[in-house]
Amino acid sequence: MNALENIKNSLIDRILATRNEQLLEAIKSIFDSTQSEEIISLSTEQIEMLSMSEKDIEEGKLVSESELSKRDSKWLS
Repeated sequence: MNALENIKNSLIDRILATRNEQLLEAIKSIFDSTQSEEIISLSTEQIEMLSMSEKDIEEGKLVSESELSKRDSKWLS
């Protein structure tokens, strides 16, 4: 069991054991406030760029962060 599962199980156990209605309402409020994930529609161009990026990754066309920093420094000079 990983750390995330341990945290979840611990919280579930504590929620099931409590009789504190105010605490449960507060927990519910926290969950409600974080559930407002907005669905974002991507344009055709954005989808195409993501597909191209995935293809580059599959083909090993990658640049490390340090190499990119070197290129940026050289370009800015």
